[in-house]
Amino acid sequence: MPTYAVGDLQGCLDPLLCLLQEVKFDPTRDRLWLVGDLVNRGPKSAETLAYLYDLRDCVVCVLGNHDLHLLAYAFGHRKASRSDTLHTILEHPEHHQWLAWLRQMPLVHWDESLGYALVHAGIPPQWSIAAALARSAEVEEVLRDDSQFENFLANMYGNKPLIWSDELQGFERLRVITNYFTRMRFCKADGELELTSKEEPGHAPVGYQPWFQHYLAKPDNPPVIFGHWAALNGETHSHKAIGLDTGCVWGNRLTLLCLEDGRRWQCRCPS
Repeated sequence: MPTYAVGDLQGCLDPLLCLLQEVKFDPTRDRLWLVGDLVNRGPKSAETLAYLYDLRDCVVCVLGNHDLHLLAYAFGHRKASRSDTLHTILEHPEHHQWLAWLRQMPLVHWDESLGYALVHAGIPPQWSIAAALARSAEVEEVLRDDSQFENFLANMYGNKPLIWSDELQGFERLRVITNYFTRMRFCKADGELELTSKEEPGHAPVGYQPWFQHYLAKPDNPPVIFGHWAALNGETHSHKAIGLDTGCVWGNRLTLLCLEDGRRWQCRCPS
């Protein structure tokens, strides 16, 4: 029963189908891990959600910033930007069940038997896997609660607070948790975020490092699979920080990884 993890799809369904065909993916036997950002910017956002929803029994998915943006847009708490391709989702007659499915997704997944964590952007240096799962559960509870869900979406956006504190409450607490897991690239050793830079690690803002450098400094941390950072092109130089966003939506490649043996496959995005 192979487990395959795949990088940010962002509506690029054809490269995913290419890779799954290459590995002879069998949904009755195999498992597919998704690092989030399933939709937006690419040509087939609606078709991607339809396909993954049909595969949902063999899929493990964490939410990315574009998936949360879809929810905020769908429920009227965010306007679409000119580069968004989300309207095709809301025009589809089955979109309500897709959105309900997304609301059940975690921000962090941990598989003890495989020894891997899965997250969209990263895990901040001040949190263990156990702490990250606990913080993720706080956001997940709100996403699944009809009485709190839309208030969360209305207050989700913003760069502050820039650092975690156990004293944080309400939407500030939920916002910084969400930013760590879905938007983080650079931070300080104490977890202070820098949320504007998208460059390669060699161009880190003064005083900041890629989040995974701090994560790797703690030898007991397990391997973590992540996406979000296309400028990395998957290069972290560590088997414990596994970046799978290789810029498919920008005309580069989609990457698929077999967790059991470390093999990788890539397919170029035709669009």
